[in-house]
Amino acid sequence: MLKKPFTEVPGQRQVRSFVLRQGRLTDGQQRALDEQWPRYGLDYMGTPRDFDAAFGRTAPLVVEIGFGNGEQLLFASANEPGKNLVGIEVHAPGVGRLLHGAAEAEAAHLRVYCHDAVEVLNHEVAEGSLDEVRIYFPDPWHKKRHHKRRLVQPDFVALLARKLKPGGLLHLATDWEDYARQMLAVCDAEPALRNRAGLDAGTGDEALARGAVERPQWRRQTHFESRGLKLGHGVWDLLYERRD
Repeated sequence: MLKKPFTEVPGQRQVRSFVLRQGRLTDGQQRALDEQWPRYGLDYMGTPRDFDAAFGRTAPLVVEIGFGNGEQLLFASANEPGKNLVGIEVHAPGVGRLLHGAAEAEAAHLRVYCHDAVEVLNHEVAEGSLDEVRIYFPDPWHKKRHHKRRLVQPDFVALLARKLKPGGLLHLATDWEDYARQMLAVCDAEPALRNRAGLDAGTGDEALARGAVERPQWRRQTHFESRGLKLGHGVWDLLYERRD
């Protein structure tokens, strides 16, 4: 049974990377949570986790943070069977929808947290253990006064860098140019990361064009991306590698 997100752990300060907006679960989503959580769910315990044991195999470990309704994770599970995929999302309806899709697809190499990513990374993920971290179309908090709520901030990127293996990848995507520029500046300033598009993208008008990459084949075009394109937004993929 799915535990309540953000279950308090004694002695730990609650630092959250998302604003919780649960929404209403449909009957199907609730049923998926009830029936499929024992198979796919990872209850947050606040202690280091043995992911090889959770999956029953050893394979490259990929974490997607804020997976929404899970369409990218389902795409990855169908197209990257050699990887262990962990999704982290606080929105229970999205988790329910993913669990329904995972059960239909028999996605054996997929696991899910319904919890805050900062807490999961800090307390359950070992340093230097992740092969990839993927963050696709995080909330842009487009009003300037809300920019401080954006997920991609220096402290968070430093945390991600510590969790990546040497040579591990951080893949960011957004359809908000202002946020893309912030992502580029924050990640370029993190000494443990190297931009795959070039070592020195710079800060001028062309920096974003130089620092972004073409959409990699492992990321599908999501409905969020399609919506952004219809609104006339660009889409930027940023790919960073953990230095040795």
